[in-house]
Amino acid sequence: MTWKRVATAAVLTPFAVGLALWSSTAVLALALALVVMIALFEYFSLGDAIGHRAYRYWTVTCAWILIYAQWCAAIAPDYGLPRGLTIHREPYSLFEIFPTVPGVLFLFVLGIAVLTLWTKRPLVEALPAAGISASGLILIAFPLSYALRLHGLRVQGRPLLLFALVITWVGDTAAYFVGRSIGKHALAPRLSPKKTWEGTVASFLGALIVAVIFARFMTVPLPHLLGMAAVGNVAGQVGDLLESAYKRSSGIKDSGSLLPGHGGVLDRIDALILAIPVVWYYWILVYSPRS
Repeated sequence: MTWKRVATAAVLTPFAVGLALWSSTAVLALALALVVMIALFEYFSLGDAIGHRAYRYWTVTCAWILIYAQWCAAIAPDYGLPRGLTIHREPYSLFEIFPTVPGVLFLFVLGIAVLTLWTKRPLVEALPAAGISASGLILIAFPLSYALRLHGLRVQGRPLLLFALVITWVGDTAAYFVGRSIGKHALAPRLSPKKTWEGTVASFLGALIVAVIFARFMTVPLPHLLGMAAVGNVAGQVGDLLESAYKRSSGIKDSGSLLPGHGGVLDRIDALILAIPVVWYYWILVYSPRS
């Protein structure tokens, strides 16, 4: 199992680093759309296991539009709209409303209303279908879309996205190997019996070491890199436990089998789901440079 995990990471890591550092934000958006689609289908499979059938294709469509909206915000950070458009006049056009996160969420709600009232599904499925669809969009697609906001920052955007990825990867690796070797105190036995406090501490320290290393290459003060690493790592570990809770609820061990040694795509990105937006909000709200 360990060699499969290492081999899969060795293949995927250079690809992810290349996307973060050298691709355009548009190319990253396309790659993210594919990852989010696969992760959503895996999430919906968890719902299927407990009888909650999602509106799969509508939710994935709205997730793609949400990614487009975040791409628009990334290339026009002053307004969150494509360049050349303005929000300071009325009436608004559809093109100005729907490339925004609130517009996409409203469109999603309209679609759920139509699907609930005019499809032939049994009414007993209406509430579970709406719930699993909405939770997939909000809990997976929405937070992951902040990768585009990080990547699109004019100041340190690409290395900052790589930073968010690396603190998560190093944290996961440290927790895995330290937990297996010396872990004795269970962190959350009801959710993930193999996770230990020793692994959690190793993960946190690993993220701080990454911050010290990145300080040599980024024009960000070390205290802020340490702060981002700390909150990003904690958020990532919470995201990992959150996905464990989903799987435990559905009685499924792994979200999928696409990635040998890791399980499914959702298993591989669960920590990033919260780590990426937390790093973004730290950058915007705490550090607040001109981005």
